Amino acid sequence: MSHPSQFNLLRTRRFLPFFITQSLGAFNDNVFKQSLILAILYRLAIEGDRSIWVNLCALLFILPFFLFSALAGQFGEKFAKDALIRLIKLAEIAIMAVGAIGFLFDHLSLMLVALFAMGTHSALFGPVKYSILPQALRDDELVGGNGLVEMGTFLAILAGTIGAGIMMSSEHYAPVVSAAIIGIAVLGYLASRSIPRAAASSPEMRLDWNIFSQSWATLKLGLGQTPAVSRSIVGNSWFWFVGAIYLTQIPAYAKEWMHGDETVVTLILTVFSVGIALGSMLCEKLSGRKVEIGLVPFGSFGLTVFGLLLWWHSGGIPDSVTGHSWIAVLGFVHTWAVLIDILGLGIFGGFYIVPLYALIQSRTAEKERARVIAANNILNALFMVVSAIVSIVLLSVAKLSIPQLFLVVSLLNIGVNAYIFKIVPEFSMRFMIWLLSHSMYRVEHRNLEAIPDEGAALLVCNHVSFVDALLIGGAVRRPIRFVMYYKIYNLPVLNFIFRTAGAIPIAGRQEDIQIYEKAFTRIAHYLKDGELVCIFPEGKLTADGEINEFRGGVTRILEETPVPVIPLALQGLWGSFFSRDPNKGLFHRLWSRVTLVAGPAVTEGAEPAKLQALVGELRGTVR
Repeated sequence: MSHPSQFNLLRTRRFLPFFITQSLGAFNDNVFKQSLILAILYRLAIEGDRSIWVNLCALLFILPFFLFSALAGQFGEKFAKDALIRLIKLAEIAIMAVGAIGFLFDHLSLMLVALFAMGTHSALFGPVKYSILPQALRDDELVGGNGLVEMGTFLAILAGTIGAGIMMSSEHYAPVVSAAIIGIAVLGYLASRSIPRAAASSPEMRLDWNIFSQSWATLKLGLGQTPAVSRSIVGNSWFWFVGAIYLTQIPAYAKEWMHGDETVVTLILTVFSVGIALGSMLCEKLSGRKVEIGLVPFGSFGLTVFGLLLWWHSGGIPDSVTGHSWIAVLGFVHTWAVLIDILGLGIFGGFYIVPLYALIQSRTAEKERARVIAANNILNALFMVVSAIVSIVLLSVAKLSIPQLFLVVSLLNIGVNAYIFKIVPEFSMRFMIWLLSHSMYRVEHRNLEAIPDEGAALLVCNHVSFVDALLIGGAVRRPIRFVMYYKIYNLPVLNFIFRTAGAIPIAGRQEDIQIYEKAFTRIAHYLKDGELVCIFPEGKLTADGEINEFRGGVTRILEETPVPVIPLALQGLWGSFFSRDPNKGLFHRLWSRVTLVAGPAVTEGAEPAKLQALVGELRGTVR
């Protein structure tokens, strides 16, 4: 089935006003912050080391995320999110008025107060920003919506950084910047007025104003979620650790290793931001409009590879002349290699971060979602501070070069994500499923909306190949417990995936009665818990491409646990490498088109013969 593009969300009132509001907020943050940094470096009369004031700016902006994220998480659950956003955006106008006065009168203290207040504004907005999306979007829109938000955020950061540089180059920078930051804040508030109602999830909550005890409690809540959610929070924060190191070192890298001027810094930031935007946009296409955490290992792999390549390609630009413009730098072959590496980092960063945000949102209880995202923000801030310390130690104490720092980060990325994927093997399992369904096969889906989004159901399907379960599992949004012949379950490599997915091995009654009985006990348990269970009633792979007789196991399952039965059919797998076709070859029908078709639920009279006929009709003549 064809689906509307994620960009169609930009035509809807339930998403567009929010998207504009959050993008303008990120834009204004960076216009003000970058203008202040440039004013400190070039415009204000300051005695002593100006870099101290620049580092103070970074501290003042990040500190509120430690102090107020926990409170923001409580606000996001106690109050209606649309009203809270409007209140926050009103506060932004007042904050920017203070900042504007600071610029007009060259009053550094007022500008620093406004910067701290803007950090507080962003800390309060963060949990609402991500917890409102699951309320406004359908499940199949969540990945696309997150992709748009990440794209908008990074492009707004880039635009704010460039815009600040342009405005600060004017002789009359103070009134220009002052008018811009107040105007952007007003536009953000006006956009927020169109955000639809988003009700409070826990209006009865009592606020705890002790920011220290509540921050600790919020962190424990976030890291105490299921392993998939808690490790996603860690993985998310690790991304900001890596990203902060790259972004912080870009100005020095452009000057010392590309021998360029400030336009080269802008060029690199542009390429990186475009990469993040592309990766974020591609996530929906690659994930099939569902939360596909299999993209996370793919993104992690790309971050490591392109980080290593960036280290490898650094240093090839002649240093006979310094201060090259971006046009001059593009004349060197090595520049293109470096820019491709930076673009790759951005694209694979998008693959990494968007599914993690979507997983945290989709697998967290609504009454805890804002606080869990607040925990994520606290940990993000902590990791970013640690990244600054690590950079200082490695560059100043260990005397590493910037490319060598990138090498260390790339190698650390392997270790950190190996730990995450070991603790939560679901990431690796979903990656292998995603890789199979996007490399050897082109899988189409028909009528999969017949599979319920909640509640128990029994799926029955024809059995064509050794990878049927992987292809079905990759197509259906909900987790599925597969019942499979124990010898297939024990196949090398595939066994890891089957065990991680909680598959149920079964043997014939005459082969191993213990495995046989244990399988039916587990099936009944999963169905009573409201899960999906999938069986292949033929009991074996087809040897000729035709559907074998359905056995009576389905009858026993339904007698013990009556649930709706959803017939499924796989088309196009016969003759593929993993089938039993005697004429297959390694490349025979490689990348072939496979279709998974679902039929209407059967609630009565689900006898094996009837189900076999229904599956046969769905499959048709395409083996």
